[in-house]
Amino acid sequence: EGSTLADFLGFPRVPQLGLGLAALGRPGYINLGRDGDIATADARPVEVMRARAHEVLDAAHAAGVRYFDCARSYGRSEEFLSAWLTDRGLTRDDLAVGSKWGYRYVADWRVDTGGEPHEVKDHSLVHFLSQKVESLEFLGDHIRLYQIHSATFASGVLENHEVLDALVKMREETGVRLGLSLSGVEQGETLRKAIATGVFDSVQATWNLLEQSAGPALEEASKAGMQVIVKEAMANGRVLRHPALIVVASDLGVPADALALAAAMAQPFRAVVLSGAVTTAQLESNMQSLAVAEMLKSTENCAAALQRLLAEMRMDPEAYWKERSQMSWN
Repeated sequence: EGSTLADFLGFPRVPQLGLGLAALGRPGYINLGRDGDIATADARPVEVMRARAHEVLDAAHAAGVRYFDCARSYGRSEEFLSAWLTDRGLTRDDLAVGSKWGYRYVADWRVDTGGEPHEVKDHSLVHFLSQKVESLEFLGDHIRLYQIHSATFASGVLENHEVLDALVKMREETGVRLGLSLSGVEQGETLRKAIATGVFDSVQATWNLLEQSAGPALEEASKAGMQVIVKEAMANGRVLRHPALIVVASDLGVPADALALAAAMAQPFRAVVLSGAVTTAQLESNMQSLAVAEMLKSTENCAAALQRLLAEMRMDPEAYWKERSQMSWN
């Protein structure tokens, strides 16, 4: 059982753990320890990653996960998810799907791109219109949420009225909800600007025990009626190396990964928190976060332990994002 939301994107009773496909849709990603989780970088052809994605999707759905998150730029994530939905005969009444537009995947199924980027950002109207067609071709009416991928002040997308109008038109024509994802030190300020547009139904942001700076703005968004999705709740594996988390998890008798995810679930903005699992064992461990979140919300000593972690683990956002930018694709 554990933590559930009564309504998420119009879907009833959604557990607070979702599955993100950033690390399953392509051979390379920045998560720590990827070789041990999947296979060495040279042994991840499309069919291997497709089979692994379907295996983890099956396990997640069987365990009760009902929100699945992908993006145009996560390699073949939309394609893998689409094939799985078709193979399993699942409809939009069975689960909720979100995807994103705004980045093009250009790594050509390589892990080592020789210093070239893996994805290229483009928040223009032309790019939105082309990626919208591609997403709908794969996922059709399964898509309940379509998000701007990594909206920032620098990309100018929140001031681009052509794009905002086209998004609203998509919502009117298809019934999808509109969201944006955030990253970087300006997450909070960017979100406040997004709230002010009145366009968005949902926000997806990085929040974890190391990077808590978006918390107040996420609370504002939640109060304004937006759904909140949390990504990178384990900071691509970095939180799991923190001694404070390891000690508290041991004291509470819970897995460190479940505690990190539960810490995000226990925040007042009531988020669906994405698992980035790439193995069924990781997913099973992540699933324990739903029960741990209930402990953090309802038991005095657990709530106190969470407050200690929040105080001890918080990093300066500039330092956090600088460190993240230096993580290598593997």
